[in-house]
Amino acid sequence: MKSKAYLEEIRKSAGLSRAVLKKIAVTGRRVTFFLLTDLSYTQEDVAYACEVSARYVPAGFTAEADVKKAVPDAAGVRRAVADILKTRFPAVAAFVDPGDIEVVIDDGGGRFYIDVGEVEGDRVTSDGVLDAVSEALQRSFCGAWFGEVRFRAKERGEIEREVPPAAEYVAAPRMFEIAGYTAIDGAKPKYALYIADLVQEAQGVTVCGTVSYIEERATKAGKPYFSITLSDGTGQLRASYFSKQATVDKVRAVAAGDGVCLTGDNELYNGSLSFRAKKLDRGTPPADFVPEARPSRPVPAQYRAVFPVPASDPVQATLFGGAPLPQAFCEREFVVFDLETTGLNTTPAMGAMDRIIEVGAVKVRGGKICEKFSTFVACPVRLSDEIVKLTGITDDMLLGAPGIGDVIADFYKFTAGCALVAHNIAFDFKFIHYYGEQEGFSFDQPQYDTVAMSQRILHLTHNKLNNVADFFGFTFNHHRAFDDAFVTAKIFIELVRMNGGLD
Repeated sequence: MKSKAYLEEIRKSAGLSRAVLKKIAVTGRRVTFFLLTDLSYTQEDVAYACEVSARYVPAGFTAEADVKKAVPDAAGVRRAVADILKTRFPAVAAFVDPGDIEVVIDDGGGRFYIDVGEVEGDRVTSDGVLDAVSEALQRSFCGAWFGEVRFRAKERGEIEREVPPAAEYVAAPRMFEIAGYTAIDGAKPKYALYIADLVQEAQGVTVCGTVSYIEERATKAGKPYFSITLSDGTGQLRASYFSKQATVDKVRAVAAGDGVCLTGDNELYNGSLSFRAKKLDRGTPPADFVPEARPSRPVPAQYRAVFPVPASDPVQATLFGGAPLPQAFCEREFVVFDLETTGLNTTPAMGAMDRIIEVGAVKVRGGKICEKFSTFVACPVRLSDEIVKLTGITDDMLLGAPGIGDVIADFYKFTAGCALVAHNIAFDFKFIHYYGEQEGFSFDQPQYDTVAMSQRILHLTHNKLNNVADFFGFTFNHHRAFDDAFVTAKIFIELVRMNGGLD
């Protein structure tokens, strides 16, 4: 049966020009075609429909057409739009309430409007959602249907939480006393700055730690210099040291595993911080050195730029049944998040730290998705063609987006009191940790990785996000932060359900 060709013939009759085929019923050797039209029709139209239908049944069968008039109402079409989103685009349905859908009926069919915020609008328009909904409506309702997105400032609806006690924020850089000092250049430093705190330009600072890499190189003029990678237990630093004739042989004796002190300047070079050591001596952190934790800034009292909104998973059931979730899990709160970034460098000491360009997160409370946090992040550098192709995010889409300082503060507030969850959390958390520290926020919550969970529970050949989503039958728009976070949250809940807990 070729329903498209069938309808093209049926619609040649005036009273059936906008007809839709609702269903086909077979009783014995009789086939009945049920047609709906929103126009007035005659017995001639019915006879024509029977004649056409007879050409679409196998030999030996008879055909009849059951024609009824049905004028769509706005409420019915609105419910249909919501159902289509729920079934085919659950990540979109999570932030579109029935009240966000408006339907206008006209003589030729109608239009539907979906009201969304600026960030969500891109997701609806770029993922073919409107075309898919229009096509589905035209299979159920007479006439032509067209969809549009309307941008509006949704009510921010901040959900207040009891704010944890504010920790005293200490902005001063942390330092430790240098042990086992032996002069090479003779800088004679007594204290070294934590490498983790060397995040801005500074003059005449000293860092101290263990050499993990050292290589002698030469300038274009033939003068020797050394490339050194140093770690002190708080972070890692890559530095260059231009030796002097009197010290070059002593520096050549330094090997990986040795402790050294570097004194010099942390400078901005080609857009990234670079440590230029002017003096190199031997020395180590104290034998009993335990990095001091820096108290975090308190949870902000209010959101600045990104306001969470209620969200839900309209498709709760999965292919794997509905075993109850553990009570201990339902009594906790989790924030499942994902980032889109300009690249993969998560260590600023090893080159320019890549930037966050989109944050997507959902909150899980009582075992259900309940809130959404989603935003683009302003980026002062142009996006590479590779990132644009991978994510679909362009420079224009980031214009007017809040800066990372406001976003990280709002994300810190959103995650207060919650455990953090991500697919390969080690990668995403490094960005959150780094940019959080820039603003004085310490993300120290418990963490859960759905990669590790799926490896332990599912035993798949590959545990990439799309592979695990396929296992559960979840569809999503990969490489967009909110969509990835949303499907990760669904996966997380199902893994906990299968495992019977978080252990």
